[in-house]
Formats: sequence, C-alpha cells, structure tokens
Amino acid sequence: MVQGVSINTQVSPQAQEHILTEEALKFLAALHRTFESTRQSLLVARESTQQRLDSGLPLDFPAETAHIRAEPSWQCAPPAPGLEDRRVEITGPTDRKMVVNALNSGAKTFMADFEDASSPTFKAMIEGQVNLYDAIRRQIDFEIGGKSYKLSPNPAVLIVRPRGWHLDEPRVTVDNTPISGSLFDFGLYFFHNAVELVKRGSGPYFYLPKMEHYKEARLWNDVFGFSQSYIGMSHGTIRGTVLIETLPAAFQMEEILFELRQHSSGLNCGRWDYIFSFIKRRRADRSAVLPDRKDVTMESGFMDSYVRLLIQTCHKRKVAAMGGMSAQIPIKGDEKANEIAMAKVRADKYREVSNGHDGTWIAHPLINKIAMEIFNEHMIGPNQYHIRREDVRVTAADLLNTKVPGKITAEGVRGNVATSLAYSGAWLGGNGCIPLNWLMEDAATAEITRVQLWQWVHHGSRLDTGEPITAEYVDKLVDEADEEVKKAVPGIKEEHLRIVKEYLKTQVRKAWPSEFLTSDLMPYLAAADGVPVKWQKSSL
Repeated sequence: MVQGVSINTQVSPQAQEHILTEEALKFLAALHRTFESTRQSLLVARESTQQRLDSGLPLDFPAETAHIRAEPSWQCAPPAPGLEDRRVEITGPTDRKMVVNALNSGAKTFMADFEDASSPTFKAMIEGQVNLYDAIRRQIDFEIGGKSYKLSPNPAVLIVRPRGWHLDEPRVTVDNTPISGSLFDFGLYFFHNAVELVKRGSGPYFYLPKMEHYKEARLWNDVFGFSQSYIGMSHGTIRGTVLIETLPAAFQMEEILFELRQHSSGLNCGRWDYIFSFIKRRRADRSAVLPDRKDVTMESGFMDSYVRLLIQTCHKRKVAAMGGMSAQIPIKGDEKANEIAMAKVRADKYREVSNGHDGTWIAHPLINKIAMEIFNEHMIGPNQYHIRREDVRVTAADLLNTKVPGKITAEGVRGNVATSLAYSGAWLGGNGCIPLNWLMEDAATAEITRVQLWQWVHHGSRLDTGEPITAEYVDKLVDEADEEVKKAVPGIKEEHLRIVKEYLKTQVRKAWPSEFLTSDLMPYLAAADGVPVKWQKSSL
C-alpha cells in the first residue's frame, strides 16, 4: 500500500482495518527513514563500549556531562494527567484477557508490555495493538467459556512498553531494511491512539527499555518531537519512563532525564535486567562472578547502590522513582507456602516505600492488595518527590561492588538450566510470560540464567563442593532436564525443546555470550511468518 514498505507475512482483515492502515504505514516509514541511521550508530557504540570494558577500562560517570549533573536548577516536566500517583503498577503482556484483568486490577497503572513479557510473533504484536486500541475506546468487552470480561468504569492508566532499540521487526521492511521493533510498536500505538487518549483525559505514555547511553534517550526524545509534530500534537504530551536496567545507564541517570526532560515521567529500577546487564557488561572481569541467582538480592551492594542513586536522582529533578517487580504469585493449595511468599512481597514493598520510591511493580492482580496497603500506609501523598535522599553518596565503586554473600551450588546451576530451557521453549511457542516455581517470569530471568551459566563456565567457577562447572557439566544437566521442562511448560513442542537445548549448550561454549537470547531466537518466529532467510540472524 505504501511505497518502499513491505509486510512479509499474512495479516488479518482486522489488522488492516484498524492497525496496518495506509496512513499508519506512511508514519512508520517516516520514522524509519528519519531515525534508522542514528539507531544503528548507537548500537555500534554499544559494541565499542563493551570492547573498552573487556580491555579493563572501568565504567565511570561521564566527564563530558559533569555540568548537567552539577546544575541544580533544571527539572523535568510535571506529572502528566493520570501519572501523579503511580503507587502500584501492574505489568503483563497485551493479550485481550490480560489487558482487561490488568486494567481492572485496582492498580494505578498498567504497563502493557510488547517487550520482555511477550513472545513477538507477528500475530501477538498486531493483536496486542488491536486490544489496546479497543481498550482505550472502551470496546474491549468479550466473553469466553461462559465468563464475561468487561472493562470497569475506572480502569488503570495505560502505559505501553515497546521493544528495545536492539530489536528489529523482521516482518516489516522499509526500503528493503527491517524496521526497528521500538519504532514499530511505538509508532502504531501512538499514531492510532494519541489523540483519543488526550480526548479522554490521559495521554500517550511509554516505558522505554534497555537503554545504555544518554544519546539513546536523546533519540527517543527526537522521536517524540517528530511524532507530535507529524500529527499536530503539542510537544510534551508524550511521556516516557525510562527503565534503568543496564549497567552503563546507571552511570548516566541524570543525563537520561536531562535528554527527555520535556517528556520525562521518571525512572524505574528494572532489577532483573539490571543483574543480567551487570554480568554481561562485566563479562571479562573474574571479580564480577556472582553466586546463585537467589542470593543476588536487592540488599546486594551493587543493587542497593543503584536503587538509592536512582531515587536521589529522580527526586532531585522532580519525577517519579519507580521500584521494581515482585515476581511472586499466589500459591494455591498451600497456605503456609503462600504466606511465606506474600511475606516476601510485603518486605520488598516496605523496603521500597521506606527508601523513597514513588511506586512499585506487581505481576499478578491478587498481589495488588498487599502492595497497595503498604504504600497507602507509608506514602501519604501521591508521591515522595519531597524525600530528596541528600544523605546518599554513591560512587562508581559502589555501583560496581560485587561483594555478594552466597555460594554456587548444584541446585543453583540446575535451576538456571531448567529455567532457561523452560522460558526459551515457551517463548518459541508464543508465550513470553510464564509461571515457574510460583514466580511470574519473563525474558529477563531467562537472560540472567543464560549469562550466569556462561560466566561460571568461562571463568572456571566451582560448586561449593569443589566440583568444577564445565560445559560438559552443563550439558549433562541440559540432557536431564526434559521432564522438568515439560512439566513447567505443558505442551512444549519437541522441536522447540531441541532448539533451546542446543542453544544453551552452544552459549556456554562461546567466547562471549550473545547480547540477547530474544535476538538469537527471533529467526525461528520470523521463519514461521515466512520471512526471507536473508533477514534471519542466528548464533546456532
């Protein structure tokens, strides 16, 4: 329909009517042609940063932006309508049932996730856009299995997380080049819904993932400015909350806020991806080897430091400092185990509100009551911007502190193998958010398990028993995990299990771990949609 734009798979009539319209595709093409070269240059810059880290150059706060950090007068935009109070935010994928349940959960906002909680089949990406389109217009009600799903009169405020800058959308090309997954997700949602959202007293709000440099935030700000001008909307209407979930970004929080200040609604502690990035970016550093995943808690030195710095930074600039995810979900049929799990949620949320966070994340509607009670009791106003945390003094050494108590155990290694295989297998089957061991897991957990296994093998780590962790040791655990994985992911296809087993065995033998498993496995989803082989890149 649009010159230079190709959709390399079949699309439904509903998608063509509501989402992949001629005017929307023209907008996507304009975004791509304006910003793709900058995106690619920033991804190359990530590689250069990694090479410097591998050579032993430590991360530090950028010298060239010291004046931004030192200037006390600049502040970000005031909260947009509906974002004044964000004390509990629920997150999840964009399937129709989840959208209704999350919007009705009682949480203040719902982060509809096209990224880590979604397996990006083209069908899922487009249906997600349809579902959000319908939810905004209050026409999402449906019935399934005799049960009615109806949107409440006062649903949560909608925030959308597009895919990160590193991901392509291979099913759509512009001038024979895949469009950015970020621009595809953002562009379709913004183009179709921005004006309608403002009419209804809200606005186009986004969570921005996986950034590693303030220039990547500048790119988002430029995209926002371009997009608002394109449809004739006032600048500053879009708001973006940045997830600080990479190690380099932790050293550039003020700069990221500064770049987005007209459109900023704060920062979020993306805790699980942050652990993943901490391991990946310090891959050459033997001193950065971490113990079992369960021992890397928010009390760990590097985690606690980045949280305190984030709160101080956000409140200095008058925006929200959002806490992280409690992945616990209710444990049915075991009251004692459930109470232990819910006690962990209470402790986690109390720690966050006591530190000064303005809100927190949950993964299940039934956790909302606990999180809301904690924040209602300890955060009287809509936020805690007044808590400046001037007592905080975080240095570069604090952000790199790897003194984490704990051991590497056989149970920890086995658990990482099973979790990696189960999630990756589910992802290939089209499910990007699954319950495992009464935790709601997304891609971030799978990434931690993958790079931890690589780290232990690469650096010759040993179990607490003294046994070395070798590639062959991991192979044995991979081959023994079939029954556990099939129990965790009912109906997993044998072909998908074979692929992820081969993938994990390959990963622990690589000189360096792949950047993202979602990038590695994307060709399998794309192939199912009939994408030409030339767009498929795989480490297998």
